[in-house]
Amino acid sequence: MADPQEESKPLLSRVRGGSGRDRPEGAPACRSVQVGPGTTARRDLCLDQAVVFIEDAIQYRSINHRMDASSLWLYRWYYSSLCQWILSFTIFLILFLAFIETPSSLTSTADVRYRPVPWEPPCGLTEGLEALCLLVFAADVSVKSYLVGWAQFRKNPWLLAYLVVLVVSLMDWIVSLSLVCHEPLRVRRPLRPFFLMQNSSMMKKTLKCIRRSLPEMASVGLLLAIHLCLFTMFGMLLFTSEKDAGQDKERLTYFRNLPEALTSLLVLLTTANNPDVMIPAYSKNRAYAIFFVAFTLIGSLFLMNLLTAIIYNQFRGYLMKSLQTSLLRRRLGTRAAYKVLSVTAAGEAHPEGVGVKPQDFLHVLQKVQLDSDHKQAIMEKVRSHGGDLLSADEFQELFDEFDKRVIKEPPPRPEYRSPFLRSAQFVFSHRYFNYLGNFMALGNLVTICAFLVLDADVPPEDRDDFVLGILNFVFILYYLLELLLKVLALGLRGYLAHPSNVFDGLLTVVLLVLEISTLAVYRFPHPGWKPEMLGLLSLWDMTRLVNMLLVFRFLRIIPSMKLMAVVASTIMDLIKNMRAFGGILVVVYYVFAIVGISLFRGVVVAPGNSRIPPWDLY
Repeated sequence: MADPQEESKPLLSRVRGGSGRDRPEGAPACRSVQVGPGTTARRDLCLDQAVVFIEDAIQYRSINHRMDASSLWLYRWYYSSLCQWILSFTIFLILFLAFIETPSSLTSTADVRYRPVPWEPPCGLTEGLEALCLLVFAADVSVKSYLVGWAQFRKNPWLLAYLVVLVVSLMDWIVSLSLVCHEPLRVRRPLRPFFLMQNSSMMKKTLKCIRRSLPEMASVGLLLAIHLCLFTMFGMLLFTSEKDAGQDKERLTYFRNLPEALTSLLVLLTTANNPDVMIPAYSKNRAYAIFFVAFTLIGSLFLMNLLTAIIYNQFRGYLMKSLQTSLLRRRLGTRAAYKVLSVTAAGEAHPEGVGVKPQDFLHVLQKVQLDSDHKQAIMEKVRSHGGDLLSADEFQELFDEFDKRVIKEPPPRPEYRSPFLRSAQFVFSHRYFNYLGNFMALGNLVTICAFLVLDADVPPEDRDDFVLGILNFVFILYYLLELLLKVLALGLRGYLAHPSNVFDGLLTVVLLVLEISTLAVYRFPHPGWKPEMLGLLSLWDMTRLVNMLLVFRFLRIIPSMKLMAVVASTIMDLIKNMRAFGGILVVVYYVFAIVGISLFRGVVVAPGNSRIPPWDLY
């Protein structure tokens, strides 16, 4: 994250194209544009700068980057959807290489008794793909370092680490090719998750927050260690009697020596072996439970919760700072855009600037990479001002629309002249018709579950699917009828405007295709009807599995229930906010998996003195 103090420097100064090396030599700054030769080109440059500033404000990006014409083109191209998609795909590809490199994971099962010999890629295949990925990363770091400038590049530890990791990966890649892919260790493989972290601002913020939380977490960890050691020694002294059978069994099972006693209490700290760890002693005397209860109360209920509270407090504080920094970046971006667009009422450049022409802002807004809904809302708000110049406060208020959720108006419903059709449109567009559809889906689900329970103890060759086949056929006919009636009432565009209708429609089409295929293969259901098994699943079983997806139809009732809607929205926001933590977990597991494979590869010896790779044991 860029330093806020760096972002608070005077806008359009030397590093932003005022008169420094990031601006073409002899070109005047945007604020000094006058009538004369080259005025159109310089005005276009000002408009392009405003476009970039607005995009930086929308995406909460720093405005510390080059602002000359060629750099602006490169900057917008780099942050375009296509370029970012290519970069994201490259990161996915280099992480996925671990699944096809030796030892390959491309097998249908992990059990060595049934697993065929995995496919091993020839030397140079994965290395060639990795070379392409490293070339993309080299271009990425080159573009970033050029755009931010050498001064900012030296101050950014992530860019410096990016360059170091890339150089180490390239050197290790050269070593792999020189040894014809028989190198004992690949240093670059554990470094691959770094490319994922450096491309995610939220993951970098999460790592920074974890680093800031470590001192306070270490203090609580020290208290946990002291608590664990004291109770370990106390437990070993308590369960030393060989005369008492309960004490002796407790000692032999959990407190035989210091490492076993420490491990038993460490597991008890997580309550994973509770109450098994105290049963031998507790079965002889209830008083022994005091030791384990005291350990659990102090460790699990106090110290562990204290650790959780510290982590929560640190992340909450850092979240507030992160939001403040993001807000500052948006303010700086919008203020910079206002500065380059501000003119006097006479249309001449002014050192201070008193307003922005609405037509200039609309022209700039057309070039900004922004979703059409927010762009349309801002354009309507600008047109409402008329032809008056936009002041700084009014210009800033326009960007408040980005934080608002745009509610799309549904397409107009078809208009029918027939009273019967108008009545049918009212009935089939009513919410009670949706309730009927949910009730029918529930009935379909209950019938499938009931027949699964009834046929659980019946051999497949003795089952009669006649009744279930008839019921399934009736339900699919209803779903098709519901789809057609909703299209009649809402229109095709109105029907597709609701995601729930799109999901229901896709399910109905899939069910209809499977049902027609089932009838074509097995004929119409009749007494003694038993569809045969063809392949892994028969068409009939596939139809019943797809029917289970209809349970998601009941998710549509959540918005209509206030308490459920609040809980559901909280869960969805939690999932969105946990993406950075999920990425950190992926990085940790990926690194440990790669290191584990490198360390324990081929060290397990079978009874026949043949070495078995450790991944073949599971």
